[in-house]
Amino acid sequence: MTDHAANKHRRVRFLHQIPLIVALVVLWMLLWGNVSVLNLVTGLVLAIVVTRVFYLPPVDLTGRLHPGHLAVFIATFTSQLVGASFIVAAQAFGRRPARQNAVIAVQLYTRSDLIMTLTAIALSLIPGSLVLEADRANSILYLHVLNTPTVEAVENARRRVLLIERRIVRALGSHDDLERLGA
Repeated sequence: MTDHAANKHRRVRFLHQIPLIVALVVLWMLLWGNVSVLNLVTGLVLAIVVTRVFYLPPVDLTGRLHPGHLAVFIATFTSQLVGASFIVAAQAFGRRPARQNAVIAVQLYTRSDLIMTLTAIALSLIPGSLVLEADRANSILYLHVLNTPTVEAVENARRRVLLIERRIVRALGSHDDLERLGA
């Protein structure tokens, strides 16, 4: 690669990191609880050092947002959150013996790091499931799921994961992600 091409690549990489730098500076000022020139300058210096020392892959934001599908995701996520909370609480305080649990692997449809991360966060927030590992290269999430005594219960858990992924993709996934879903 020529010097000119290398410099252009560095500039493009830096431009892609500007939203991250801005977010880090805002976070720095929120942590200090004070908006001042000194906090702005130290936050900016720290953000640039962090982005230079620790390589973070760029997150490709699609710029696509579908408000209707986002509302559906939020509504169904909230209902799953409330429903699962009651189920887990009943299991915790009930007199029944511990149920059988499982660790399952779920192959996601999308290859987007953002969609995979949002899916993992949503799953971890719902009581009764916890993401143990995310295989970025193969788009596989490994989850610990409560109350899965049968193969059918495990398959239902997999279907719920894929349904959450589908709703997230419909809300803000790229056109490529939508094609992979067949939506």
